[in-house]
Amino acid sequence: MCDGAARDGALAVGCHQPVDSLHMKADALRGHLDALLLAVLDDEPRHGYAIIEALQERSGGALALPTGTVYPALRRLERAGLVESAWSTVGGRERRTYQLTATGRRTLSAERTAWQEFASTIGAVLTPRPV
Repeated sequence: MCDGAARDGALAVGCHQPVDSLHMKADALRGHLDALLLAVLDDEPRHGYAIIEALQERSGGALALPTGTVYPALRRLERAGLVESAWSTVGGRERRTYQLTATGRRTLSAERTAWQEFASTIGAVLTPRPV
């Protein structure tokens, strides 16, 4: 079927598979998820769902990550000693609340520096040169 329409409502390009913008976002996030989670926890301790909401809010809705992505990453960060968690009561419910450790704060600082260097380098290449 090459009529430009896709069965699932996604945009078809020529005779190729539908363009999946969510998949492209997931690819772009690869390697940056840990830094994003650490950054959200820099302000204050948060429970898992509040972390997801903060990511969504701070990204203007662009980062709507599923729990199946966020919770395993939080457990990995905890095993690495970058965050610690404790059970607390939030809104009358028991929830695991996460906060940065001292190592997590140092790692976040290094990640922010690395991101600035990366963004500056990519920006220098992508910015058109004056003619």
